[in-house]
Amino acid sequence: MTAPTDSSDGAATDAATYDLTSLISPYLDLHMMFPLLEYIDSLISTGSISYSSLDVAQARLELLKPTHMVDYAMDIYREVHGENAAIPQRMEDQKAGVFKELEELREGQMKFDELCRSEDVRASLVNNNQWNVKYLTSMTSYGITTETIAAYYKFAKFNFDCGDYQQGRDMLENYISLFASPPKQRKDGGEGDEGDEYGETKHSSEEEKTGNPNMYYLTSIDTSLLNVLWGKLSCEILVEDWEEASVALTAVKTAIESLVSSHKLTPLEALHQRTWLLHWSLFVFWNDASGKGLESMVELFTSEKYLQAVTTNAPHLLRYLTAAVLLCKRRAAKKAGSNSNVEGRRLLRDLVKVMQQCEYSDPIVEFVDKLSVQFDFEAAQSQLARCETVLSSDFFLCKQTELFMEEARVFVFENYCRIHHKIDLTTLGEKLAMDRDRAERWIVDLIRNALLDAKIDSEEGCVVMGTGSTSVYEQVMEKTKELNVRSGGLVINLRGYMNDIRREKLRKERLAKEEAEY
Repeated sequence: MTAPTDSSDGAATDAATYDLTSLISPYLDLHMMFPLLEYIDSLISTGSISYSSLDVAQARLELLKPTHMVDYAMDIYREVHGENAAIPQRMEDQKAGVFKELEELREGQMKFDELCRSEDVRASLVNNNQWNVKYLTSMTSYGITTETIAAYYKFAKFNFDCGDYQQGRDMLENYISLFASPPKQRKDGGEGDEGDEYGETKHSSEEEKTGNPNMYYLTSIDTSLLNVLWGKLSCEILVEDWEEASVALTAVKTAIESLVSSHKLTPLEALHQRTWLLHWSLFVFWNDASGKGLESMVELFTSEKYLQAVTTNAPHLLRYLTAAVLLCKRRAAKKAGSNSNVEGRRLLRDLVKVMQQCEYSDPIVEFVDKLSVQFDFEAAQSQLARCETVLSSDFFLCKQTELFMEEARVFVFENYCRIHHKIDLTTLGEKLAMDRDRAERWIVDLIRNALLDAKIDSEEGCVVMGTGSTSVYEQVMEKTKELNVRSGGLVINLRGYMNDIRREKLRKERLAKEEAEY
């Protein structure tokens, strides 16, 4: 095996230094840690991080102890202690206990499971508003009790702990449906109220109790159902159904805020819940194929309540917020059209404010700080070179490494162009961590794609910036964007002035009346 070079040693050390696994893990479900550890194993195999594969295997073995994945734990035990190592009796006993509990739970929940699988009977119960715990347990013909339904929920969790996330998800969907009240389907296939023979709309009491659409149509929420929603989100993440995971994420977020508003969660408990949600959301947002995930992430992380969770409990999440802002800055620019620069500056301004509140730093955060706050291009260049190592070794960011580096170079270039009219290509290449020829090709692509108002002077080997004149449309939009706010302010001031005049008039009338009486 070839010995690594000094540069690869330095990169591996950087990757280990800025690895956030130990900071993120306390806020994740145990099962979510396995994909992270598998990724670390892949980095170890390529020499990209200075960890021991034996240590990672030992950590995985410790994580498996509270779960029911005994066969997997036995495989890891042999990986740690050798293929011929004898399996401890404790693990054999745990395996026997798992099979025994499996049979007991399967037997206890069977009646409700059979009803869930009977599509016609279930559809009839749903249409008659009878698919709920109260009705099902009152009908002796079904043989379902509250203990049966409780066993069904336990069995769903048991399947999850065994690593059968798909089965766990399906069972939790059935369980949640018992407490939900979705809008009724009309006979024509639509949704809404039915009309009578005279065409008048009939409103039933059941239809008025439609649940919250952002929370699987649950009609109410308590801490027990909140745990069920957390389980649903966990299942969606682990089966990698990112579209459904986004729905589950919204449901948990809605449930937390509902419990806070009804005083069923204390402010401290809500802070912890939001901190957990921010960490779980990383799986959802960074795997969103629609392209809207990062914008949603920036919106969530910078909202007041969740920003408090970041600055108080999880400043390390600043890395992901910073990366998301840089990656969606130009996307927001295209959406905003001629106001793109304004929107991009707003995103960066908000990010800088968050950075000032967080006691956390890594090359990604430092890169933005050096460039946007200190305007130190040399230091920014140094941090940009290290960003690639940090990005490629981060489980959530690794797929965005190439795109981030491209956006970061555009960001450097934008800031450099603000203070220079003519830029030497060699110097620019150094600022962008590129050689001269590659920098020239990169700028040509920007000009060709109408992302840069400039031209290349081949004789002098430099880039000449355009005048950067602002269009009339952009000038008008810029000057009138706060017109509503200013108009509202004038109305308030005018109303206050008129009230003052009215009060003064009444005061004078009262004084005149008093004088007349005396």
